[in-house]
Amino acid sequence: MIEPLETEKLYTACDTEQFSFDTTDQLPDLKEIIGQDRALQALHFGISIQQAGYNLFVLGPTGLGKHTVVREYLEAQSKNRQSPADWVYVNNFERPSQPIAISLPCGHAHIFRDDMQRLVEDLCSAIPNAFETEDYHLRTQEIEDDLKDTIETAFSTLAKEAQAHDIRLLRTPHGFAFAPMKNNEVIKPKDFEKLPEKEQHRIDETMSALEEKLTSILRLQPQWQREARNKVKALNKEIVMFASGHLIDELKNKYRDNKSIQNYLDAVQQDVINNLQDFRGEEMHEQKNASLMEKQTFRRYTVNILVDHADHNGSPVLLEDLPNYANLVGAVEYTAHMGALQTDFSLIKPGALHRANGGYLMVDAIKLLMQPYAWEGLKRALSSQQIKIQSLGQIYSLISTVTLEPEPIPLNIKVVLIGDRILYYLLHAYDPEFKQLFKVAADFDDRLHRSTENQQVYAQMIATLLNRDKLRPFDRPAVARVIEHSARMAGDSEKLSAYVMEIADLLREADHYASFSSQTVVHRENVQQAIDARFFRGDRLRERLHEEINRGTLMIDIEGAKVAQVNGLAVIQLGDSSFAIPSRITATARLGDGDVIDIEREIELGGAIHSKGVFILSAFLGERYAKSRPLSLTASLVFEQSYGLIEGDSASMAELCCLLSALADIPINQGIAMTGSVNQRGEAQAIGGVNEKIEGFFDVCNRRKLSSHQAVLIPTANVKHLMLRHDVIEACRDGKFAVYAYQNVDEAMEILTTKPAEKINTKIEARLIELEEFHQIYAKAGKETSDSDENTKH
Repeated sequence: MIEPLETEKLYTACDTEQFSFDTTDQLPDLKEIIGQDRALQALHFGISIQQAGYNLFVLGPTGLGKHTVVREYLEAQSKNRQSPADWVYVNNFERPSQPIAISLPCGHAHIFRDDMQRLVEDLCSAIPNAFETEDYHLRTQEIEDDLKDTIETAFSTLAKEAQAHDIRLLRTPHGFAFAPMKNNEVIKPKDFEKLPEKEQHRIDETMSALEEKLTSILRLQPQWQREARNKVKALNKEIVMFASGHLIDELKNKYRDNKSIQNYLDAVQQDVINNLQDFRGEEMHEQKNASLMEKQTFRRYTVNILVDHADHNGSPVLLEDLPNYANLVGAVEYTAHMGALQTDFSLIKPGALHRANGGYLMVDAIKLLMQPYAWEGLKRALSSQQIKIQSLGQIYSLISTVTLEPEPIPLNIKVVLIGDRILYYLLHAYDPEFKQLFKVAADFDDRLHRSTENQQVYAQMIATLLNRDKLRPFDRPAVARVIEHSARMAGDSEKLSAYVMEIADLLREADHYASFSSQTVVHRENVQQAIDARFFRGDRLRERLHEEINRGTLMIDIEGAKVAQVNGLAVIQLGDSSFAIPSRITATARLGDGDVIDIEREIELGGAIHSKGVFILSAFLGERYAKSRPLSLTASLVFEQSYGLIEGDSASMAELCCLLSALADIPINQGIAMTGSVNQRGEAQAIGGVNEKIEGFFDVCNRRKLSSHQAVLIPTANVKHLMLRHDVIEACRDGKFAVYAYQNVDEAMEILTTKPAEKINTKIEARLIELEEFHQIYAKAGKETSDSDENTKH
């Protein structure tokens, strides 16, 4: 007969004697996370390899400390790398819609911006002063005098020629006119008509010739004025070159190694010449105390600092918390003016790719994928290895607003996506570009082996978390209780949970309860109090279900014995709360054609895995009891009072035992609940949630009354997973409750029925033979009836 498990197997305690410290404040901080060697090796490889496409995807469930580990690792690596270049945008004077990107050594962006501001201030002072010199006024006066002399000489020559022909050149309000003279006086029209016709003809011809010359002079006058203006412009250019040349040359010499700045300063000098009036305006003198660069006139000379690494030591490490399209690749902002939207190069804003360029960018994968077009924008930047700022409206032709097309910036970055495993596998399967751009996967494990060495390191990790959050130190029993709870979280007495976030929460809560009694050290009782309080906070539904079981609303028997009825166990997961409740499973067996009906499946409340379990137990029946003859029965299985989806195969062994009880007509002890999966050979297979299932049935029994006949059956393969509550262990120690481990269906039936497996199997075989005989009798009778009817027809 199989004996209950010893209490030592129900809970693997942490030996406090293995620790050499009294409290955790005697332990040094842990330098790196434990149990993640594979992930750390992948992280090191992905960061160290300098080839395109070797970006990283850090995968694993939430709560493992992936963000913290990756950030600390990247920050450590960044200190050994050179700080990347600064980037600025400046005006493109030839094509203002295409601003120019300029790269400068780290920390020089602000210097260049200040240099440009001083240059404009110096120009605003030097240029007006240069135009106030006596030499400039003399030379401009000379140009004006030359123009005046040229015009006067032309008209004087024409007037003398007219005088020689007794014609006078008159200036009128409407222009110039010629009039004939006689005795140095203008002939009146009446007197002109009295002149001989020949004389009139001569005068008309002469005046016509003079008018042609006058017209020629008038036509040449704008040309002379234009030439004069060109001379003034040339003079102004000469003066501007004289006033600004040494200032700009000084900057060009300072940035002589930067060809882009050299070209830009040449363009600035030409623009100053072309817009000389901006530097000679009277309004400049009215705003001496205001910043010149804030004026609209001089905004085109500002330097828009896109990225400045002056305050960084090493390459940047950036975590983008809101990875939408604009926050990743940058944006061009607009200002409203007179009801219209305006923009220029100074309104270009950087994105996370700009700020992290030359370093590392961390992005939460699910947040990235939830933002429209952000994933496509990131892939486009990584594929082209450049950052091109474009609005979504511009890319997809959604709007027609005039916008900028800033010069793209070269991209050299390591992007680290952090997310769940399912996201990685989905992207890897359905996005071809993902495999090309994220070639390194750093897979964080959620469990680690519970060895003595790892328990020592785990204690050190606990000390590190306590120091980080400035909590009270824990004594050795308290640390041991945290380690034991970690094994319970892992669902395995031989493993420890790697969910650092949950462990940190437990430490904070234990510290909180220790503060009530003004303790300086946290004890084991405080840790247990925190665990119990956390369980109680999520216990409402479990309490309600157990109450209904106790009241008889949900029908569960925990005493007596019944045929074809067994208590199965189901785990319910709601948020952070996980618990189990018993569920009555019943079976029927009757004469039929070998069908095992899964009622849950028939009404579409059974999941695929549950249905698979039923098919397996049906196959087991045929294999064991009907190898050489038909299985002449129809059986049905159902979870009583179940109104939701049934999924999983952890009750398939219970269903099989229930059906065997129906066939053998042997009652099952109702004080025993069981769990376990079955294969076609009748062997018990491990299931999940074994601790919750045992505790769930224990709570139901304890609420009514414990007796020495109540127990739970689990597969032997699940014994190593046991980390039960202490009240369950105490009840087992006192003989009021028991946990049995079984390896196959025969052992399970012996425990459930207290009958030898051989006897049970004999009764089942006899029943199946009986059903087969009935089947043959009815088949023969049916055939005779059919033959008789046929003969009657003939």
